[in-house]
Amino acid sequence: MQRSTKIVATLGPASSSKTVLTAMIAAGVNVVRMNFSHGTREEHLERASLVREAAHALECTIGVMCDLQGPKIRVGKFESGKISLNKGDDFILDADCDLGNRERVGLDYRELSRDVRAGDVLLLDDGWLVLNVRDVVGSEIVTSVRIGGELSNNKGINRQGGGLTAPALTTKDREDILTAVEMKADYIAVSFPKSGADMSLAHELTRAAGGHAMLIAKMERAEAVSEMEDVFAASDGIMVARGDLAVEVGDAAVPALQKKLIRTARVHNKLTITATQMMESMINSPVPTRAEVSDVANAVLDGTDAVMLSAETATGTYPVETVEAMARICLEAEKSTEVTLDRDFLDRVFTRVDQSIAMAALFTAYHLNVKAIASLTQSGSTALWISRLNSGVPIYALTTEIATRYRLSLFRDVFPLMINYHGHDRDLLLREAEDKLVDAGVVAEGDLIVVTFGEPIGSSGGTNTMKIVKVGENRSA
Repeated sequence: MQRSTKIVATLGPASSSKTVLTAMIAAGVNVVRMNFSHGTREEHLERASLVREAAHALECTIGVMCDLQGPKIRVGKFESGKISLNKGDDFILDADCDLGNRERVGLDYRELSRDVRAGDVLLLDDGWLVLNVRDVVGSEIVTSVRIGGELSNNKGINRQGGGLTAPALTTKDREDILTAVEMKADYIAVSFPKSGADMSLAHELTRAAGGHAMLIAKMERAEAVSEMEDVFAASDGIMVARGDLAVEVGDAAVPALQKKLIRTARVHNKLTITATQMMESMINSPVPTRAEVSDVANAVLDGTDAVMLSAETATGTYPVETVEAMARICLEAEKSTEVTLDRDFLDRVFTRVDQSIAMAALFTAYHLNVKAIASLTQSGSTALWISRLNSGVPIYALTTEIATRYRLSLFRDVFPLMINYHGHDRDLLLREAEDKLVDAGVVAEGDLIVVTFGEPIGSSGGTNTMKIVKVGENRSA
């Protein structure tokens, strides 16, 4: 419970055994990611079951996030599996081509020819190859190779600057939402949303299937960046998906954009995940590069809720060592995190009682130098609001709701704990909360804690009360 920034780790062939999963969780994983671009429904369900078994054995809270594939636009297959393109070569993207060769290749998205025109720039395989569009004739996109290289089956295509019209939710995504609901996923990440409407549709489909997962918008389209306020309003959080985002807006724009997205999301009380190539070299190396250490540390200093591992833990040789290294970097970076709470409160207006209580708890905890903030919560909203500003005080979210406990696994500075009290006596509830913190070893007799809760006790409704408690003062009563 010492690390504030959470770690999301992608599962795959390298991390699907119970032994490796257990070691990864022990090393510091907080949320596991199921990448629905790979694997079968049965494989994902089995992995989710293994995760919960391992977490139960270690007595810890591990969230599950399902990442939808989305409309990844790809080239088709080649007769020989791959080709080599040189600068200046002519090359055709042809929706009617079955098997590709050195002259042309098929497309899995037939409408691409309607979305591009002469003068556009297409980036293949995450920008490793660059094509200039010279002409569009029917289903054929005639290009000239600007940057060549090897092109193999099913590599992705982006248009520089964005603007592709493919819908965010494919038929496969709609089926995968049902799988995510079946496994009781805590988070569903939506790939390539362009607007808040895409996120609202994903939310409606999830709720219609009986799911309660929080929806994460992957910021990887130029249009989503332009419409960020709209996307934020329809989402519970965002993922700064730097791979496809860099292809669309240019790699040099990504660092500043990362900071802006995280800062703006926190102002809007949304969760943030920073992703893509954070520890890429550790796919094949037991230690990270110095640049990767700086990258993870800077994301922590930006205020991200979580940092994410992809191929490093899905297919890499050192999944456990990668998690250990990332946890170590996060802890060290957090020591340097500046607390600017008084400045952060300037110009903020609170219109809700529960949000006002959350901010009052933050302010009091910071200036009274308390040991912990205890948020008694049903939905987790109060804990989320408290965690959007850094007071330097850990937040313990105490809940009777199992679903809330697992959703809290992604919140920065927040540590979920289960309580059992279901009565109406305030003093008994506060005593159980205090005992839970003492038993967890996070407070001791004589420590001051700030507690937030809703009254009347036992009734559903928002947080409306804050209390300063001296641990042990009323325990003999």
